[in-house]
Amino acid sequence: MKLTGLRSHLSYEWFGVLAPFDPTCRLVTSPFFSPLSLGALRLLFAVYSLVTTITVLVFESVRFHDVHSFFSYFTDLSYIGLVAYFWASSVQTIVFVLSGQKAYPLQKWPRILQFLHVLLYTTITIFPIIVTVVFWSLLASPSTFSTRYSAWSNVSQHAMNCSFILFEILLTNAGPSPWSHIIPCFVLFACYLGVAYITHATQGFYTYSFLDPSVEHGRLAAYIIGMGIGYCILFTIVKGVCTLRCRLVSPSPLDPSERVQSEAIDEWEHIDVEQPKESTGSDA
Repeated sequence: MKLTGLRSHLSYEWFGVLAPFDPTCRLVTSPFFSPLSLGALRLLFAVYSLVTTITVLVFESVRFHDVHSFFSYFTDLSYIGLVAYFWASSVQTIVFVLSGQKAYPLQKWPRILQFLHVLLYTTITIFPIIVTVVFWSLLASPSTFSTRYSAWSNVSQHAMNCSFILFEILLTNAGPSPWSHIIPCFVLFACYLGVAYITHATQGFYTYSFLDPSVEHGRLAAYIIGMGIGYCILFTIVKGVCTLRCRLVSPSPLDPSERVQSEAIDEWEHIDVEQPKESTGSDA
């Protein structure tokens, strides 16, 4: 079996980073908004999410003296991802507008930065939805809206985050993410379990009550397995929605990164068998 073709595709191309990178400028355009409007909206989301993050960090530090646990919560980590994505995408989109809609900086940057950007896009279309579903189904309580600050912070981090993401999924030309992203994003998601239990070992508390084995017992494994399965289902749904949106509002052929993966799979399945040579002489 020849694996050289597969090895050549298990690279940047396999993860959706082609050369040239994004030649049709899908990452900075929208089928519904002009690039200028798209850049302004992304900048608005970037500013709001950054202000929210800083406010929550400062308030919890001053009021509850709890700044050390800020980076232990998946909610805060995923929200920081939102901040990073919307600042990065807004700057790229605005520069695209200022350049006369000809190009944007990321297209000429090193491929590792291009890969990190498209991977960041994949994470922010998945993780905030998980945060919102888990919070409102397992963690929300009467104290969620007990004060103005609590109501604002919970709505911002557990409701508006999804509205920002739905904007990217439904109203821009970005995506769909390649299937290959399901693995690194799953690894990042799984690594959070390590963060949660490191936090318990170093600070003495569980970031989320359903991760406490002394309380949940056998249900803990069910929660973990369920979230893993839910992640895979959610990835498929988001990819399907992005694909459907592309076909309905901006018809185009199969995404190049999808073609690369399809060709790689074909080469993986192809087995070169050396054909026996026909005998040209008789036995002595």
